[in-house]
Amino acid sequence: MSDTGEAGAAEKEMEKAMDGFLRFLAIERGLSDAYQTSVRQSLDAFAAWMKARKCGLAEIGTDELAAFLGLRKQESLIASSLRITTVHLKIFFRWMTNTGRLPMDPAEPLLAPRPDATLPETLSQKEVAALLDSIDGTQLLGWRDRAILELFYAAGLRLSELCKLRLESIDFDECFLRIQGKGGKTRLVRFGGKAREAIEDYLKNERPALVKKRTGSHLFLSVRGGALSPDRVRQIVKERAKLAGIEINLYPHLLRHSFATHLLEGGADLRVIQELLGHADISTTQIYTHVDRARLKAVHTKFHPRG
Repeated sequence: MSDTGEAGAAEKEMEKAMDGFLRFLAIERGLSDAYQTSVRQSLDAFAAWMKARKCGLAEIGTDELAAFLGLRKQESLIASSLRITTVHLKIFFRWMTNTGRLPMDPAEPLLAPRPDATLPETLSQKEVAALLDSIDGTQLLGWRDRAILELFYAAGLRLSELCKLRLESIDFDECFLRIQGKGGKTRLVRFGGKAREAIEDYLKNERPALVKKRTGSHLFLSVRGGALSPDRVRQIVKERAKLAGIEINLYPHLLRHSFATHLLEGGADLRVIQELLGHADISTTQIYTHVDRARLKAVHTKFHPRG
């Protein structure tokens, strides 16, 4: 079949799926005409995006959906409308999966943006230094907790990525981590000398005492010898922030935001930051340019004589 024929077949497949889904909303869910119209508008926009890229439903994955939503954001779609579009895509692809039209749901990992979403919070470089320097390695679990926070900030890891990190994933000679991120994608992330020192101190002074008979190769261990859970790591971060006198609500992803923001402030290229963070689409990384612009605006307003 020619490219034109394949494109036409993909377009008809999408139109048929949309019609079936809207009938489902009307007949089985009994949803209003206004709601059906809203859903149709979201799906029409997505169908037009698919047509422009000559791809069919079988080729749509989470990255493609994120790219479409990123484009809509660049087109100045307000946060509330972007949230509605995301919800429409999620319920459409959930229906496609539940009815056997697709083997897997590519929209399941998508998170709808919060209404009136604000720019991500970040710590200042001084606050990060105060947090990390406040942890005394000689105290109970101090080596471990310092290594955790150093690594969050040094490598910009997601919480799930840190919890899954294994000893064999660390290259101490070159200071690289092999990270398995979203969608099973692997990337290399560099960490600095301070983080290397903190990890080596933990491996030498504390991890051996945490090892039990059934302990695996996870880097960070609980007192029972198992891998630390995400909830426990969140708790550790909050406890260490409180002890350091940091008053804002500190959570692991805030350290990831700080990592990216401080790189950008230091002059790092946005594409490099995208690769380090493991973002599939550059539009996700571009939020940090807004953070940097907001910081510059605040500094200008505060210090310029006619700000």
